[in-house]
Amino acid sequence: MSRGDRPLNGFSRPAAVVLGLLALIAAGPAAAHTGAALEGGFVAGFAHPLRGFDHLLAMVAVGIWGAFLGRPLILLLPMVFPTVMAVGGVGGMAGLPFPPVELGIALSVLVLGLAIAFAQRAPVWAACLMVGLFGLFHGFAHGQELPVAGDPLAYSLGFVLATGLLHLAGIALGLLSRYPPGRLALRGAGAAIAAAGGWFVVQALAAA
Repeated sequence: MSRGDRPLNGFSRPAAVVLGLLALIAAGPAAAHTGAALEGGFVAGFAHPLRGFDHLLAMVAVGIWGAFLGRPLILLLPMVFPTVMAVGGVGGMAGLPFPPVELGIALSVLVLGLAIAFAQRAPVWAACLMVGLFGLFHGFAHGQELPVAGDPLAYSLGFVLATGLLHLAGIALGLLSRYPPGRLALRGAGAAIAAAGGWFVVQALAAA
């Protein structure tokens, strides 16, 4: 298929659909489930990454950056992040000591936004290491917030699944980088993500 046969809106439409579905999913659990049993189960775990703007931006940014980098990282990064995040979640549930979690999450938004804004290339090992480290912080935060009466396994499955969907949304958006206008727009979006990350860093330092 030629380049002309793949118009820009061919990728923007799937991206819009994915993001729209995520918005509906995020709103649904908040309105429909109030029972104590569900507060610490799959629904709560699934909704948690979608309700935190810092989590949401970082996870979408992982997908966008992976799409920028191409194979194999377009596949590896969305696999590494939730896998390591699940490990961090176990540490959070167990109450293990950990560096300042909010600062780590804020830095993840800042650094990933800058990587997109500058179309930063990275070796496979370095990109995986960085994304995996950020995944630990995000997972630890999710694990710390598991309600006392919650189901750890169901909660973990929920936030890992939501994370995977956010990565897919980022990849769908990142495919726009194949076209000069889309690449420029995504780099601008990366700058906006980095700016939000900078604000999160300031807030985290102020709260420390």
